[in-house]
Amino acid sequence: MSERPRILHLRVAAGTGGGPEKTILNSPKFIRQFGYDAQVAYLCPPDDPLADSLKRRAQEFDCPLTVIPDRGVWDWRVLTQVLKLCRKERIDILQAHDYKSNFIGLLVRRLHRCRLATMLHGWTDMSGRMPLYKRIDKWCLPGYEALICVSEDLVEECRQLKIPEKKIHLVHNAIDTELFKRRLTIDQAKTAIGAPVERFLIGSVGRLSPEKCFADLIDAVVELQDSGKPVDLWIAGEGAERRNLQLKIDRLGRGDSIRLLGQISDTRTFYQAMNLFVLNSIREGLPNVVLEAMSLATPVIATRIAGIPSLIKDGVTGQMIEPADKIGLRNAIENAIGQRRIQTEFVDNARSLIEGQFSFSMRMKKISKIYDCLH
Repeated sequence: MSERPRILHLRVAAGTGGGPEKTILNSPKFIRQFGYDAQVAYLCPPDDPLADSLKRRAQEFDCPLTVIPDRGVWDWRVLTQVLKLCRKERIDILQAHDYKSNFIGLLVRRLHRCRLATMLHGWTDMSGRMPLYKRIDKWCLPGYEALICVSEDLVEECRQLKIPEKKIHLVHNAIDTELFKRRLTIDQAKTAIGAPVERFLIGSVGRLSPEKCFADLIDAVVELQDSGKPVDLWIAGEGAERRNLQLKIDRLGRGDSIRLLGQISDTRTFYQAMNLFVLNSIREGLPNVVLEAMSLATPVIATRIAGIPSLIKDGVTGQMIEPADKIGLRNAIENAIGQRRIQTEFVDNARSLIEGQFSFSMRMKKISKIYDCLH
């Protein structure tokens, strides 16, 4: 390897991207202090608006970025482009982030001398072809020298594949605690986004897909409204379920109080406007949105799945509910409305936990030690 080993993060994405983009684009800046140079390459469909979004965010994060046109699952011309980039930039470690980049990594290593690492972000969306892609991913994983898992359940999945323990590493997602630091009061933030100051605002951020269970969250809020609670629900994100969710909201006649905001490029003001953040998913890894809410001192309710219990200590840093528990969801929200102490006690504990265990610098220090072992 070169004196300062060079890393290439490789990822496939389309549409609006997802939570991993924040982690990937922020990695090059934070890994420099540990003696590594890193850059990112994304495979995106031609003319996909995500490419421009990634370029803007990469510039903000001081991240060297290459966008490679990708015309679909069978467009293996991307292999030539990735190989050319690896040779030009003298890449020492290729870190893949999904099933296709994992497969490409195995091929690149045959033609370019490099070490292979991969990051498992979680198989959350299991619609369409995703079960097939998950099988491809699991077929590729044993060929990698380091598998970095963002949650404990992914570590267990790797063990079930009979991957040697020395290859498996648990490194939770993390947050830039200075970037995600509360600077506005709730009322100031509500005014900034045009939300009614006098009403209790529940917020959520995520891909609009079935595993996020936004329909159940809408039902819970409607029940609370019908019982006389002055509560609104705003959801940020895009996805295949948007039309169905909007039809549901329209059918219930709640368009004034329940809103789908679409994709928001910078969610920080939105988080600060929330009286409560709710994640009601039935599948996750370790979601960045929970980290962001906690770091911005926003009270959190989240489901007890995957890596979330490492963040939410029930009754200490937030409230925990069981997945697919509609009654538990409604009761937890009602409890949060009635006990405003969570605005201070829970959020102070949550911010301290994030600063102490989930800062991005600490995360990259752990990853640098994994890279060290690949020398």
